[in-house]
Amino acid sequence: MPLLISPFAQLDLIRQPEHQDEPLQAFDAADEYLLNHVAQIGLTLQSRVLVLNDSFGALAASLAPHAAVVSSTDSFLAAQGLEKNLTRNGMAYDSVSLIPASEPLTGPFDWVLIRVPKTLALLEEQLIRLQGQLAPGARVIAAAMIKHLPRSAGDLLEEYVGPLQASLAVKKARLLFATPQIRELRTSPYPTRYTLDEPAIELLNHANVFCREGLDIGTRAFLPYLPKNLGSARVADLGCGNGVLAIANALENPQAHYTLVDESYMAVQSAAENWQASLGDREVVIRAADGLAGQETDSLDVVLCNPPFHQQQVVGDFLAWRMFQQARAALVTGGALYIVGNRHLGYHTKLSRLFRGVEQVAATPKFVILKARK
Repeated sequence: MPLLISPFAQLDLIRQPEHQDEPLQAFDAADEYLLNHVAQIGLTLQSRVLVLNDSFGALAASLAPHAAVVSSTDSFLAAQGLEKNLTRNGMAYDSVSLIPASEPLTGPFDWVLIRVPKTLALLEEQLIRLQGQLAPGARVIAAAMIKHLPRSAGDLLEEYVGPLQASLAVKKARLLFATPQIRELRTSPYPTRYTLDEPAIELLNHANVFCREGLDIGTRAFLPYLPKNLGSARVADLGCGNGVLAIANALENPQAHYTLVDESYMAVQSAAENWQASLGDREVVIRAADGLAGQETDSLDVVLCNPPFHQQQVVGDFLAWRMFQQARAALVTGGALYIVGNRHLGYHTKLSRLFRGVEQVAATPKFVILKARK
């Protein structure tokens, strides 16, 4: 893979999760453009730099030897990528301060470098949290590949930070410069909430939660077919989002034991708050993680999953396939993985390569619900 070459460093970077023959690199032209611009202005070791939404540490690892760098991301995989890429390039894994997007920031910051995220609600929440965190004369710069840069991202920067100026395009990348101005303090519109009729629960959703405004149609199709009569089974909700699958299933199975995992810190935060609201102090494990990568083998009886089909801007079934492999490893012999998926994705065929029995539990015109037994 090519090196990320900038005025600050030459770095050998890897993506997360790792897999052989990775066709994609861990940085892009927007990272290069932003680093070159920062170098032209200059940093000092005393400069406090906040990096937001750094995909796998390209920005933070480049700047770490040259300034005091704080990196905030909503992705466990991005955080893991930063730590691995720091050590891979001869730096201490903790030479950058890592702050999950679910936790508050502590300024003042002299620089704020933003990779524009796919979910603009996350960008809005991050900009709201910047209020009162900027040092005098702070520079706020956002970067993106033009094809992933909606006009509304610039509108948010102008609304919450100050007047905006766009750079020329370089290698199909663009920078947005926001000049901080004193603004009236704004309260965040997040988290949002919606209610379900069956089960009758209210769900809270922090800014970066998938389908934040209402239940996604895949989950809606899945809910009536969640397994019942589980007794004291050990159940995992893999890619739990706001926790709706596990919560609905736990209400039906009062003796079962639940583990909820997601790679989004805001999803995990939402799931924990929703579990507390619906199930009180009932025992549960909720964690941000690389799926079930850290789960003990043969430690689960049931896995529930509505698998994603994209990672940031990259669309594909590689994450779903990996989640199926993780589920198989974590399940006991005879345990079952229940999933919902778009019909056209052909999950039945994929699951048949991993599990000894795959059956269709139900189907709608758009979705299938499958049960795969180990």
